[in-house]
Amino acid sequence: MSLKQQPLPGILGLTQDDLNELFAEFGEKPYRAKQVIEWIYKHRTMEFDEMLNLPAALRDTLKERFRLRTVEHVRTQGSEDTTRKFLFKLHDGRYVETVLIPASPALYGEKSDRHTVCVSSQVGCAYGCKFCASGLDGFTRNLTADEIVGQLMAIEELADRRINNIVFMGMGEPLANFKNLNQALDVITGQWGMNIGARHITISTSGLAPMIKKLADRPQQIRLAISLHGATDETRDKIMPVNSKWKLAELTEALQYYKQRSKKRITFEYILIKGINDNLDEAHILAKRAKALGCLVNLIPYNKVEGLDWERPAEEHCYKFRDIVRSHGVVTTLRIEKGHDIDAACGQLRLKQETAEGIIKSV
Repeated sequence: MSLKQQPLPGILGLTQDDLNELFAEFGEKPYRAKQVIEWIYKHRTMEFDEMLNLPAALRDTLKERFRLRTVEHVRTQGSEDTTRKFLFKLHDGRYVETVLIPASPALYGEKSDRHTVCVSSQVGCAYGCKFCASGLDGFTRNLTADEIVGQLMAIEELADRRINNIVFMGMGEPLANFKNLNQALDVITGQWGMNIGARHITISTSGLAPMIKKLADRPQQIRLAISLHGATDETRDKIMPVNSKWKLAELTEALQYYKQRSKKRITFEYILIKGINDNLDEAHILAKRAKALGCLVNLIPYNKVEGLDWERPAEEHCYKFRDIVRSHGVVTTLRIEKGHDIDAACGQLRLKQETAEGIIKSV
């Protein structure tokens, strides 16, 4: 199905309260909204015409006013370890990526039978982390709530499985799109909606301290991961432009607030880049920061990005770094990541597609 240039609003971005108000405006009984909700989120119906207990006139009204599919599947790349990356086209011709990751007890403590979906929140990214493909062509726009939820619904349909674990670690900075993220979370976590527990959702941020506090005030135990990638301001300044705005001291204060409010353990994500942040002295500093906040540490050897000069440390060195952090009593994992054979670093598949179409220049 082709998406129109000027699309209808996506119904997947509406909460239960929104839908109740909408059907009241239509002059319909309240149970009609409940019927639509059940078709979408209980039966995972993606066509209005399949909602057979609705009057034909109401189905026509819904088709005229809304769309159910907000992303168009373009391509899937699969890998030997069953990780799959999905490329989706949006109504304006831009692309985002969503990744289905097989069960891994080394991610965030989830059970080994879980399948994690890594979701995008923006087209591109404005924060320009030096190792990341998502921001190589800069920032285009925020994804709407229905486009965020739409990725999840599309993955369920394409993979023929229900999602039970979500990480907002795809393209973009989720907390820079907080309004739409918050709306999408209402749909994702709602018992009436996708009904995915907050404890099975992880939001990753590069360190937007004020927005971390806003997320902490959300009355749910959503997990938080910090893309730290440097244990000192000096190191972090080299690779994380966000650090020029919110230094580690301010970030730490926001994390203390989050931990107090949510009671959930925070994860430090740390991509190991050869000669940049993999000095073994850095491992000791990282461990002390993590221990002070009671954080988990997830170490990830750098995943090569076409167009960037960073290099991946030797595997033996990565294990030495991990062992030092662990020696301080910090729970530490070293993720020899899945999907290394499918351009798994965020944004690579999208960059190749948009470059091929001439949407962006070669980077």
